[in-house]
This record gives sequence, structure tokens and C-alpha cells, in this order.
Amino acid sequence: MSIDVIYKTKATATGGRDGSARSDDGSVDVKLVVPKEMGGPGGVGANPEKLFAAGYSACFLGAMKAVSGKVGVKVPADATVTAEVGFGPRSEGGYGITADLTITLPGVDKAEAEKLANAAHEVCPYSNATRNNVDVGLNIA
Repeated sequence: MSIDVIYKTKATATGGRDGSARSDDGSVDVKLVVPKEMGGPGGVGANPEKLFAAGYSACFLGAMKAVSGKVGVKVPADATVTAEVGFGPRSEGGYGITADLTITLPGVDKAEAEKLANAAHEVCPYSNATRNNVDVGLNIA
């Protein structure tokens, strides 16, 4: 597979899941905290799963906008995508994640919304990165 890269960015984490992460330009600068469910103290802070959920939801909404003209379904201005990311041990060993996307397209017929979501799922970089590796659910609200 070959990718013609048109944009790159960098972020650096310090301290792992209980440290911090910052993008090279400073636009992302987050405190990281381990959730109680994972044996940490919990509290205010982000974690890799929250960051993944934020990135995937934003990227998927962008992918829907990118393919909307091609599939003939307009993305309403108040459309949302909510990504719920799960973390846990894999039966094969190690840990894995799951992702469920809830797509809300007010005023769009369910069949049309599914057509748009399926087309976006084919082009979204997060969907392509997770395909055949992460269970991803697409749910139309």
C-alpha cells in the first residue's frame, strides 16, 4: 500500500497513560489519567481511548461530508457522530479496542443515512486503519 502524504503532525507523550501528551504546535496539550476501571485513580484528564474517540468521530463526520455529493445525501449542519471506544483484554492475548459510531443526521431518511454512513466508512482514514482489526459498529440514531 502506498500513501501520498499531504499532511503530517506530531505529538509526544510523557509518562504514559498517567502523564501528558502535547502536539508539536501546542494546539493539543492534555493531561493523561488512567481510569478507575483500568486500575488508575480516575479523575479529570484524557486517555488514549478518549483521544481516539474524539479523532474518529471528527474524521468520520468529515468523511461523510466528503462523500455526500457522490452518494447524493446532504449532511445537515447539525449532524453529529459520537464514537464510543471500548478497551479490554483480547482472547488472543494483549489488549484491544472496539468502536461504535452513532451517526445522527436530523431530517435524513434512515436508508439514506445508512447509504451515507457506509460510503463514509469506506473512505474514512480511521475506518481504513481499523478495518479487519477493530470491531466497528455503525449505528444510525
